[in-house]
Amino acid sequence: MPIATQSPSRESGGAAVMEKAPERVRKPSPRYKVLLHNDPVNSMEYVVTTLRQVVPSLSEQDAIAVMLEAHNTGVGLVIVCDLEPAEFYCETLKGKGLSSSLEPES
Repeated sequence: MPIATQSPSRESGGAAVMEKAPERVRKPSPRYKVLLHNDPVNSMEYVVTTLRQVVPSLSEQDAIAVMLEAHNTGVGLVIVCDLEPAEFYCETLKGKGLSSSLEPES
């Protein structure tokens, strides 16, 4: 019996579903760069060790590259991630005596 009650207007409801599809497309959340600034106080070894402790996804080679970039150019890119982990990494690096900042990825 329900088949008999369906009308063509129900089938046009398919268009309404298509119209809603863009609502399900989520904009990617903004991402942030965690930056390490050159540090004339701490040893290079301490900086590398601290980077690896704070950002576990960094390999030894990545941490060395970040440290050298900061040493040679004044600032090194540690990681690009969502705001919450970026703030955590930045504040934790500062807490361990390293100079760090955030900036939006653009």
